[in-house]
Amino acid sequence: MLRMSSLFVRTLREDPADAEVRGHRLLVRAGYIRRTAPGGYTWLPLGKLVLDRITGVVKDEMAAIGAQEVLFPALVPRDVYDRTGRTGEFDLFQVKDRDSVLAPTHEEFFTLLVRDVLASYRDYPVVLFQTQWKFRDEPRPRAGLLRAREFLMKDSYSFDLDDAGLDRSYQLHREAYQRIFARLGLPAVPVSAMAGAMGGSRSEEFLLPLDAGEDTFAQCASCGYAANVEAIAVRPAAADEAEHGPLTVLDTPDTPTIDTLVARLNHLALQGRTDWTAAQTLKNVVVRVGEELVAIGVPGDREVDLKRVEAALHPAKVSMFDDFAGRPDLVKGYIGPQNIKLRYLVDPRVAPGTAWVTGANEPGKHAVDVVCGRDFTPDGTIDAADVRSGDPCPTCGGPLSLRRGVEVGHIFQLGRRYADAFGLDASGPDGKPVRITMGSYGIGISRLVGVIAETCSDDRGLAWPRLIAPVDVHLLALGKDKLDAAAALAADLERAGLRVLLDDRPGLSAGVRFADAELIGAPATVVVGRAFDQGAVELRQRATGEHAEVPVGRLVADLTG
Repeated sequence: MLRMSSLFVRTLREDPADAEVRGHRLLVRAGYIRRTAPGGYTWLPLGKLVLDRITGVVKDEMAAIGAQEVLFPALVPRDVYDRTGRTGEFDLFQVKDRDSVLAPTHEEFFTLLVRDVLASYRDYPVVLFQTQWKFRDEPRPRAGLLRAREFLMKDSYSFDLDDAGLDRSYQLHREAYQRIFARLGLPAVPVSAMAGAMGGSRSEEFLLPLDAGEDTFAQCASCGYAANVEAIAVRPAAADEAEHGPLTVLDTPDTPTIDTLVARLNHLALQGRTDWTAAQTLKNVVVRVGEELVAIGVPGDREVDLKRVEAALHPAKVSMFDDFAGRPDLVKGYIGPQNIKLRYLVDPRVAPGTAWVTGANEPGKHAVDVVCGRDFTPDGTIDAADVRSGDPCPTCGGPLSLRRGVEVGHIFQLGRRYADAFGLDASGPDGKPVRITMGSYGIGISRLVGVIAETCSDDRGLAWPRLIAPVDVHLLALGKDKLDAAAALAADLERAGLRVLLDDRPGLSAGVRFADAELIGAPATVVVGRAFDQGAVELRQRATGEHAEVPVGRLVADLTG
C-alpha cells in the first residue's frame, strides 16, 4: 500500500513554464517526472511504477517470440561506430579523452557479441533484446518525453541464416508490436518508412495519430497504403511530346515570389492567357548538402520539404542556403535551371518535354517556355516536394489523407550490412561460412509514458489504463473519523490483489483530495464518507467520470470486473 502522507510526491496547481503539450504538463504537475536538464528527466516513484509496468508488457511479448534478454553498457567505444561509418549519422555525446560515446543504438555491439558467442548454423536463429537508456544529443528537445535526449528503449535484434528466416523474424516482431500496442490501448498504425542511419532493405514505423507528433503520414482509404511522407515516392509524370515555343526572357520586376510572378503573368496576359497558375511555374531552391550546394526544382505550387530531402540524400546533413551575397550567380527569387553551375535535381513531375516559367538568372527577369531536356538537363530526380492531402496514392492512384503522428516503434530488415562489417558468419552444414542476416526492432518505452499521458488525460489530469497505472485504486477518507476505516478497507483491497494509494494526509479539504486524485489518474477512486456508516462507499471511474454508491461487500468485484 502506498500512502500519500509518506509518498515522495509533490503535486502542482500551475503548469510548468517549459511544458508544451498536455501530457508533459500533467506528468510534471502530478509528480511523475521532474526536469533535470533540457531533454532529461528524473523519474519519481509514481512515474517509475508506470515505466516499469510498460516495460513489463514489452518484455512479456518479447519472451512470447523467444527473445532472450541481455544488457550492454551505455558508454561504449566510438571506433566501433567508425567501422560502420555511422559516427557522423547521430548527434553523439562524446567523451573525447576516453574516445567513448553514450550509445544511441547498439547494432554494432550485438553483432560483435553474437560473433564472439555463436559459431555453428545449429545456433541460429536467435533473437536478443535489451531495455536500456540511450542518449542522442538532440539539438532541440521538446514536448517532454516525446522528444527527449535520454530515453529508455527496448531494442531487439534477430540473427538468421537466410533471407527467408529474416522475413519470419521481421513478421514475428511486427505481430508482437501490434499486440503490445493493443494491450496498451494505442491504435498505432504501421507505415512504410525510410531506413535512415540503420540501413537495410525494409523499414516500418508504428505511428500513433497525435496532433502533438512531429511526423506526418499518409493513408489511402482505397487500398490501405500507409507511409511516412518522407518515404512516399511520387509517380513520374509522363513525357510531354507537344511542341513548345522558344525560350523567351521577360521583364518581370519585383516578382521574387511565385505569387507575385503569377500575378504578373496574368496582368501581362502572356500568350493571350489570364489563367496562369503556380503549378505552371518552376521553383528552384538552393540547399546545402554537407559542403556541396545543390539546386532543387519543384512545381511552383509546391514547397521543398527539407525532411524529404534529408531522407533522400541521407546521410548528408541538409540546410537551406542563404549566402546569396557570396554567390552572385545565384539571383535570389530569379534562379533558373538554364546553365546553372550546381548539381540540379528535380521533382518527378518535371518530366522530359514539360515547359515551365522559371527564373532567368537575372534580377527582375523570368523565362517562358523553358523545356526540360531541351533548355536544361537535370542531374537526377528527387522526391523533395511536400506531400498534400488529395495527392494520388503511389499504389492505386486514390486520394491520400494526411495525419500527424508520433513514432512509438520502428522495425528494420538490416540484411547483411553489419555482418559484412564485422565478419559475422556461421559454419554451415558443409563446413563453409554462411553470412548472417539481421533485423533491428525498437520501441521507445519512456516515450510511451508520454504518449499515453497525452492520449489518456483531460483538463483535470491523467487517466491511466489499469494495465499500466501506478495503482488500481486511489482511496480517499473524508473526515478524521473515517481514516481508520479507510486504512482497513485499503488493507482488504490489497489482500484481494489490488494496488492501493491511500490519501491519509492530515488537514486537507475534500476539494484538494479530489483534485489530486483526478490529477494523479488512478483508474478508480473510492471515497470513504458518510455512506460508510451504512456499509457503502462511493466508487468513481476516472476514465468515464461515472460514480455510484456501492456496498463495501461488492467493491472488490466492481473494481476487478
